[in-house]
Amino acid sequence: MSLWGKKDSVYSDGTINVDLTANKIHGTTGVVTFTTSGIAAGDVITVGAGATYGYAVVTGFTSTTISIANTAGFVSGLSTVTSATYNVSQEPIYNVNNSVYRAPESKTTGFSTSPVFTGVFGVDNTELTVARAASGAARKYAPAHAGWVGVTTYIDMHGVLRVKTETFVAGSSITNDASDDTKYPDS
Repeated sequence: MSLWGKKDSVYSDGTINVDLTANKIHGTTGVVTFTTSGIAAGDVITVGAGATYGYAVVTGFTSTTISIANTAGFVSGLSTVTSATYNVSQEPIYNVNNSVYRAPESKTTGFSTSPVFTGVFGVDNTELTVARAASGAARKYAPAHAGWVGVTTYIDMHGVLRVKTETFVAGSSITNDASDDTKYPDS
């Protein structure tokens, strides 16, 4: 696989357990099979809502187990994660080791409880149009281009919310909307 693809969500059914010492992820509840899910080596798996636990690059898989390259993108100090939600995407793999976008990100949970977060999002043309048409604080999230977009927010010294977007890969072909990107709705 190239350094990125166009699917914001390849597979996310059920829950998983992660063994960080063995670099293995095991499907637990609701996972049909990883071999028929569309997952490929080079995809990125995000573990926990908003990367609560972290993320890694997929190196291989069987019907019930995913092998990952390393655990550098996970929160330090973890050895296992149990019954976690996840999302496999084709986001740029070089961001897994980017310290700005290291876990934990806050996507769904962070949007509703904290204005400060980081994240990498697949933004399609419809989401871009909606973001550009928004008003108020929602307009601040409009990126320059559709594609794979990094978002960092912070509160400045005057207490004002600031939003920085960085387009990693400009592209109008993002598909399979992930459910974690509530800042980029389709309508």
